[in-house]
Amino acid sequence: MLPFWIALQFLSSLPVNLPGMPEPREMGRSLLYYPLVGLLFGLLLWLASYLLQGSPAPLQAALLLTLWVLLSGALHLDGLADSADAWLGGFGDRERTLQIMKDPRSGPIAVVALVLTLLLKFCAVWVLVEQGEGALLVLAPVVGRAAMLGLFLGTPYVRPGGLGQALAEHLPRRAAGWVLFASLLGCLVLGGWPALWPLLAALAVFGWLRRMMCQRLGGATGDTAGAMLELLELTVVVGLALVV
Repeated sequence: MLPFWIALQFLSSLPVNLPGMPEPREMGRSLLYYPLVGLLFGLLLWLASYLLQGSPAPLQAALLLTLWVLLSGALHLDGLADSADAWLGGFGDRERTLQIMKDPRSGPIAVVALVLTLLLKFCAVWVLVEQGEGALLVLAPVVGRAAMLGLFLGTPYVRPGGLGQALAEHLPRRAAGWVLFASLLGCLVLGGWPALWPLLAALAVFGWLRRMMCQRLGGATGDTAGAMLELLELTVVVGLALVV
């Protein structure tokens, strides 16, 4: 179970304490548990939605979105902000783009990206809880974290010596394929036919974002992986709000 605890510590703000620095092999195996961490987040959101039944839909949506952000410690929103700044400020240049991603400061493009992402998520969650479909909130965190597994499985990591390189190099590739298949199947079972189009849209967005990363950077970074997670969660939750 150590790889699961590694994944939970890395992807969440939950109080997880590991007994020392994990081995690279265990770090790589932790990627297999990313969708499971997403499922845990989704179940917590579902439970919170159930407990908040009867409260005004806008307030319920705001509280659920706050919980959603707190569970991940805004880690992936930070990646989205850095990627947004770098993509515009990099002017198509690989080295400049990577350099801007390392800058801890956020520019106006980062702020706009965060505001629009959170606004759209809030509105989509509002629609889902108003329609009594809070259970569908399970899907978006699973898809987002399964996408990170898929990204590391099929995309080079461009920062040598970084944590992402250790994850990618020690990822059990055959097992990763089965985990991705199980995640997709599980989302279809949980969401039913209404989930089909949002999942297809998420797959299309995944392919588009991966292509952009490879064209600009030659692969992925931790920031672009976090940005992808946020944008795929957004795609799924907005897609679900449109079809329910």
